[in-house]
Amino acid sequence: MTRPFGAVPLDTPPVRTVECLLPAVDRSVAAARSVVRRELGRWGLDRLIDDCSLIVSELVTNVIRHGGSSVFILRLGTNGTWVCGEVFDQGDGLPRMREVGTDATDGRGLLIVHELADDWGVARSARGGKTVWFLAGTATAQRIPNPADSQIVVC
Repeated sequence: MTRPFGAVPLDTPPVRTVECLLPAVDRSVAAARSVVRRELGRWGLDRLIDDCSLIVSELVTNVIRHGGSSVFILRLGTNGTWVCGEVFDQGDGLPRMREVGTDATDGRGLLIVHELADDWGVARSARGGKTVWFLAGTATAQRIPNPADSQIVVC
């Protein structure tokens, strides 16, 4: 399933959103997790903090290792029940799940995302680059969040 940038499939649009631009460097993994913990805590979604933190951590790690971009955008949204998230970078390559040996120390990121998220996907952007998106806290979705509703946060 693919969706254009800014179009996580949702039944209802998020009523709260946050977006930040981060450098594609190792320390941004922790920074992105902090954004997830802070915002989901503010939104009263403590039950989703651990899963969403791990999902975002894996997606950001992929951007840093494979994205081919110097920066990325993390976007989160909620209606108070579910969380939608997106990680956008300018790289051309598409992430893919791969089989790894039992002794491998990496290569399981998208498998973790697949197991923890209710739904997820990858979309190429018409502007170039790609978005990897996920949903947590719901199994249904059909609507597009409005980027104009985003609260820009300086990270």
